[in-house]
Amino acid sequence: MSQSLARTVLGVEFQNPVLLAAGTAGFGREVAGVIALERLGGIVTKAVSREFRAGNRAPRVAEFSAGMMNSVGLANPGLDLVLSEALPWLTSNLRTCRVIVNVVGFIEEDFAEVVAGLDEFPGISAFEINLSCPNTHAGGVEFGSEPRTVARVIELCCRRTRKPLLAKLSPVLPDLAGMALVARDAGASGVTVVNTMPGYLSNTAGSPRLGNGQGGVSGPALLPVGVLAVRRIMERSGGMTVVGVGGVRTAADVRQYLEAGAALVGIGTAALADPRLPE
Repeated sequence: MSQSLARTVLGVEFQNPVLLAAGTAGFGREVAGVIALERLGGIVTKAVSREFRAGNRAPRVAEFSAGMMNSVGLANPGLDLVLSEALPWLTSNLRTCRVIVNVVGFIEEDFAEVVAGLDEFPGISAFEINLSCPNTHAGGVEFGSEPRTVARVIELCCRRTRKPLLAKLSPVLPDLAGMALVARDAGASGVTVVNTMPGYLSNTAGSPRLGNGQGGVSGPALLPVGVLAVRRIMERSGGMTVVGVGGVRTAADVRQYLEAGAALVGIGTAALADPRLPE
């Protein structure tokens, strides 16, 4: 990427618009030996929850002709270990690659507690609030599916940090653009679209290919879904900060998102197949 692609987004200087999407690079150390992180605009960490999460049972990943499904279950070491081990390595080894931390929760207050715990850690440019998590106080319905809940989570997080917040939204919402506006009006600096879509595949014996049964579909098939989501949000909002994610494999795919209005573009599944692709 040339220097001409440098841009200021969320009040932060990015050397180019390319990010590693959440879940594709762990906390950076996991891929540092195979990808030059400093050539990227930024990295979005894997999910961080208040407590340790073992995640879902294996198998967690299943490939198919149009992409892959995953059911990792938000596995992560929890806030304390992320603070003491994962983030110190990441921020001490990166100078130009920006760090965005993906935050998850299972009740509304969880998100704000994680944000508060990470707020003073140096080197974090923004938080990505994953609103596709199941709300255990509402029977497992996604936080991002109900406007009042979206607003409440964002408002709680805004009270605990002055860093920018990105609300990450599901592509299956009936009014994705409308929900993006709800998040913005509640204090989010922007949105990330799209997260994975739910899916299910069985093997030849009729058993689910994923240990958890269903999973999130990602890969090339999501490109037009994500690009349309960005376009609709830009049309409805009149212009807001959007990070486009989904189906990116080539520079032409990145341009699709940028032309739709995205300020930054995340590469996910393709980076798992070829870790050096984002470079």
